[in-house]
Amino acid sequence: MEDGDPTLRLRIFDLNCWAIRYLSKRRQERVQLIGDMLRQDGFDLVLLQEVWSEQDYSDLKGKLRGCYPFSHYFHSGVIGSGLCIFSRFPILDTLLYQYSLNGYPYMLQHGDWFCGKSVGLIVTKISGIIFNVYVTHLHAEYCREKDVYLPHRLVQAWELAQFIRHTLTAADVVLLGGDLNMHPGDVGIRLLRGWTGLRDAFAEAARFEGCEDGCTLIPNNCFTAKTELLPFPQGVRIDYILYKAISSVTVKCEELKTTTGTAPGMDIPFSDHEAVMATLHIQRQGQAVGDNLGTAEPMLVDVVTETRTEVVVGLRAAQRQRYSTGRMAVLALLLLLLQAVAALGALAGLVAGQPFPKLSFSLLAFLAIGVLLLATGLHLFHTMEVKMLQGTEEQMRMALRALQERPSDG
Repeated sequence: MEDGDPTLRLRIFDLNCWAIRYLSKRRQERVQLIGDMLRQDGFDLVLLQEVWSEQDYSDLKGKLRGCYPFSHYFHSGVIGSGLCIFSRFPILDTLLYQYSLNGYPYMLQHGDWFCGKSVGLIVTKISGIIFNVYVTHLHAEYCREKDVYLPHRLVQAWELAQFIRHTLTAADVVLLGGDLNMHPGDVGIRLLRGWTGLRDAFAEAARFEGCEDGCTLIPNNCFTAKTELLPFPQGVRIDYILYKAISSVTVKCEELKTTTGTAPGMDIPFSDHEAVMATLHIQRQGQAVGDNLGTAEPMLVDVVTETRTEVVVGLRAAQRQRYSTGRMAVLALLLLLLQAVAALGALAGLVAGQPFPKLSFSLLAFLAIGVLLLATGLHLFHTMEVKMLQGTEEQMRMALRALQERPSDG
C-alpha cells in the first residue's frame, strides 16, 4: 500500500508453538521448521505463543532478521509469558498486562501459574494507519466437564477485553491473535467479542481453507492428547485472529487458512496446535466509523450476567478454600503451642519424666511447622484470589448497571 493508495492487504500468522524447553517433543526441530516456513511465506505480522525458551526466540529472531527486522518478546512470570511478535514494520511502542488470576501454584502438573499469562501489545504504523496488535494466551481448560479454572479464565477474558478497550483510542485498527482456550460459543468468547466489538476472522472470511470448522486442535495431530478430544471427533477451535476497525478505515477478511497436520515434507506438524493465517483487506474511508460495542446491548447484558454468575461461583469456592486453609493454619499453630507448653513444663519440672520420645516430639514439631507454613501460604494465596474475584465481580456489576441504564438515557 503506497501513501496514495487507499487499500492495504495484511497477512497475519498466529501459532501456539508448544515449545516448552526440554519437555516438548522434537522442540528444536519444530522451531527450525517454523522459522523456515515463516521465511518462505512472507507474512506481515507473526504472533507466537508458548515460546517459553528465550533461546528459541533468539534463534528465531536471528533466522528471521532479514524478513522480519522488528520483533519483541514479552517477559512475564517465572518461566516467561511465551508471547512474542515478529513484524515487517517498525514497532513504535509495547505494553504488557499480566492477568491478576492465573491458576494455582500447587497445580504443578499444569504449570500455567508459573507462566504469568498475559496480553502483549505492540503499536505499529503501516502506510499511515496505526495498528494496535495484541497477542495473548489464556489459561488452559484441561477438563471441560469439571473446569475448575473457568472463573480464572473468565477473569482473564474480562481483563483482556478491558485492556483492549482502554488502549485502543489512538489506533485505527485493532488486531488480536492467540490461544484463547475457549470454544467459539463459550461465554468468555462471547464476552470478549461483545465487549470489544472484535470480529472473528473465521466467521467473516470470504474464503476458507484448512481444517473442518477452522479447528486448531485436531485428533490426527500426533502431538495432541487424543483423550481430551474424545467428545469432539472433528477437533476444536481455540486459536483465533480477531480484528476491528476503529476510525476512518474498514477491515475485511479476504481469506483464512489453517495448517492441516504435518509440515510439508515432514513426518511431524509444527505444533500440537494448527496455525491460523489471515489475509485482511484494509481500506481508508472518508468518515470515521466510531467505536461501538459489537453485540446488541440486550444480548451483552445476558453475556455479562452469565459471566458474572460464573465468577461468583468461583468466588464462593475461593472463600471456602481460604477458610479451610486458615483453619488448617490455626490447628497447626495450636499444636505448636501445645508442644511448647509441654516442653516448658518438662523443663520447669512440672511434668514427671519425658512426656514424649524426643525423636517423635521433634518430628511432630517439624510436621506442625511445615503444615503451618504451607497452610499460611495457601491462605494468603486464596485471600488474594478472593479479592481479585470480588474486584472483577464488582466491575461487572457496574458494567451491567451502565448497560441497563443506557437505553433510558435516550
